[in-house]
Amino acid sequence: MESRKLLLVDDDPAVLNMLQKLIRSFGYEFDTAADGLQAMSKLEEDDYAIVLTDMMMPRMTGMELIRHIQQNHPHINTIAMTGYDRTFTYTDVIRAGANDFITKPFSADELEAKLSRIIRELELVRQLKELSISDALTQIYNRRYFDLKLLEETQRAYRQGHNAYLIIIDVYDLKGYNDQLGHQAGDILLQAVGSILTHCIRKNVDWAFRYGGDEFAVILSQVNLEQTRQTAERILEKFRDHNFSIAGLSIGIDRFIRHDNLPWEEDIQNVVSRADKAMYEAKRQGRNMIVVNCETEE
Repeated sequence: MESRKLLLVDDDPAVLNMLQKLIRSFGYEFDTAADGLQAMSKLEEDDYAIVLTDMMMPRMTGMELIRHIQQNHPHINTIAMTGYDRTFTYTDVIRAGANDFITKPFSADELEAKLSRIIRELELVRQLKELSISDALTQIYNRRYFDLKLLEETQRAYRQGHNAYLIIIDVYDLKGYNDQLGHQAGDILLQAVGSILTHCIRKNVDWAFRYGGDEFAVILSQVNLEQTRQTAERILEKFRDHNFSIAGLSIGIDRFIRHDNLPWEEDIQNVVSRADKAMYEAKRQGRNMIVVNCETEE
């Protein structure tokens, strides 16, 4: 789940204390910062949904902080707080990138309403994003998200010096299964594979995708070859438990290898090609087989 944490920024300790009491009573998690520069540091250390900032502060104004957030943390929402002197107008802060504006002194109800509106909008955006990257039938991630996530995970693995493995899975003889039992039964089988993958990998560490019509993919991070094999065997075991008659799984495994003389896109294409080749070899060998590409040996 995405962060719903708030960052409260004000150089007046009395105001900051009042804000803490209010936000705590609303039930939100929060951190505080005494000025814009401290807020900038906190933004690098943690993930926040909303920054609630005063406008008139030493060292860095709220306007400067809002512009910094807009440029460097565009996913974070901001609410500007200002006094009746209106040094900054509503138009000023909205143009700078703020999502809303509140004038001191304000009531608890007014602040809660503004926060609730932003949280609702964030949840709607999250739901729409989830729909755009999910496969409607299996409820796991789709091919579009696979392309994005494979690049992200392999780059992270390279930076941190650990392995990333790709598993390509084909449903063996899905056509025969559909011909024998009907396409509705085939859909149930595909849904079961999606569920099996979800339960056989680590949440928010590994990633499962519907790669094509009858193909699936799994990205595993921070594992060795033996652990990857064990995950593949676990997937096969869970699939066998369902007794899907003539259907089976063909599983190919490959390890991402970075070549500094090649573009990232080419190394990505190569790991997909090698895993795909291993999967086809598993398919050639028969039902419920696992093949590891020889280049994945560590």
